[in-house]
Amino acid sequence: MAAVEAARAHAQALLRVRGRGAAVAALPAALAVVLLAGRFTGRIGAPGSADAAAWDAARWVVGAVAVVVLLVAALVARAHARAVPPSTPAVPVTEASAPELYRLIGELAERLEVPAPSGIALTPDCDSWLEDAHPRGGLFALRRTEVPAPVLVIGSPFLWWMRAGELRALLAPVVAGTAAAADPEIAAARRFVRSLDAALDSSSGARRGPAALVDGITRRLLAACRDHSAELERSVAAWASEHAKSVDYGLRIAAQEQVGLAYAGWDRLLNRVALPAWRLGRLPTHLNAGVVSALTELSRRDRLADGYETRLGDRPACDLLEEPGQVDTAVSLLAAELFFGAPAAGWQDLDWADYPAQVVDPGWRTQAAALQAALEGAGRARAGGSGRVDGAQGSGVGRSGGAGPVLGALLARLADGAGEPLSAALATQLARSGRSAPPLQPERSGRDLLVEHATALVCCAAVDTGTGTPGLDWLDGPVLRLDGKRGADPAGAVALAVEQGRDAPLRAWLEGAGVRLERPVRL
Repeated sequence: MAAVEAARAHAQALLRVRGRGAAVAALPAALAVVLLAGRFTGRIGAPGSADAAAWDAARWVVGAVAVVVLLVAALVARAHARAVPPSTPAVPVTEASAPELYRLIGELAERLEVPAPSGIALTPDCDSWLEDAHPRGGLFALRRTEVPAPVLVIGSPFLWWMRAGELRALLAPVVAGTAAAADPEIAAARRFVRSLDAALDSSSGARRGPAALVDGITRRLLAACRDHSAELERSVAAWASEHAKSVDYGLRIAAQEQVGLAYAGWDRLLNRVALPAWRLGRLPTHLNAGVVSALTELSRRDRLADGYETRLGDRPACDLLEEPGQVDTAVSLLAAELFFGAPAAGWQDLDWADYPAQVVDPGWRTQAAALQAALEGAGRARAGGSGRVDGAQGSGVGRSGGAGPVLGALLARLADGAGEPLSAALATQLARSGRSAPPLQPERSGRDLLVEHATALVCCAAVDTGTGTPGLDWLDGPVLRLDGKRGADPAGAVALAVEQGRDAPLRAWLEGAGVRLERPVRL
């Protein structure tokens, strides 16, 4: 109970900040009304009295100040009322589409003796929280006596990876937070702070005049609220965690271990599997089903989940949905738009079975074509701008579209120690085509880009002239299979050739893969 009282105390402090702000705005007007009333009743500066002129002047000054203050207050109230607090996009889940999930959450809320969430939504992230269904507030917002319950937002990877019992245990502290959300004072205080944040977020760039004054007042209010707001949320979280200990506390410890595993698998799936598909305008429609495969592979490979085979025998939480495939598709689309952005031509749906043919192979060939263009540009530069690729480079680079000659030219250039200028040429080529800054990944050096694109060129040659086939690894994304099995990754040998000019390991790898440099390959 101490945490509850602390939360309410901080909420009251926040509301006092709001009250003082409203009082400051109303004080000049109230003083002006008193002076005017005194004038008409004859009690203050009655007409004909010795001090009537002084009181009339005071009335004019106070009245003018009151008008200005009320105008500023109106601007502040308008800015706060119009500001929309940010909310993370999520896929709503109706009760008709997930009656068992709603029943589980409802029973959990009943056992915790807290209000049930007003709805459920899924987010493509490894987190869960309560989202205010009516987040607007402001300096002059009235306090509601009845506060609608918030929406429970659940991270979709949890729903697919965790078992139903684990999900229930994990969500217990979150659902317990509905008690604080239903408290009128806490709800009002939260909305006030969120309206201040939203008002500042909506003002971009340097502002002047009244807008700058409004921003200044909002910042002062927010500064006065910052400490109390942080302590309010800390107290609410402490109370919810303590209150939820009565429900599945032991299972929650095991569920928390799965949170870290889910985050690792989800991050790798987005960066290494989904991102190459998004770059080509392909939309993997079952990302959450894919994360189960990725986490299962991660568990087997690194032994991160003790006894995972036993827990996989329990009912998965996604079975609480009536149509998990449809929900997965909606969440997958939201993930693509949030983390990448919709392509100009729209998305093309992609099944996992088609990933090697529609993503891996085209992705390699796109990168190989970019490297070919960089080789041609570097060759023309070495030829002094004559338009001819110099004779030392191999064999007719790229005019016929063949990757075999390009690979031979690349090996010759790298053996000559031309990795640095070629890296610069490739970076320029990618910047020109708008592919130099992929999302979800940090900026890479020119050498890293050259290694990546040269590896793609090698894979193309292995597929078309050797024994290679494109494949999908749930943890590493696009991979090359040799004779039906995942062979040694050529990236290490390519890196030696790029960074040190040592092409012998790469030539040995190509020979082992059956690649013939003289044969052309599609780009």
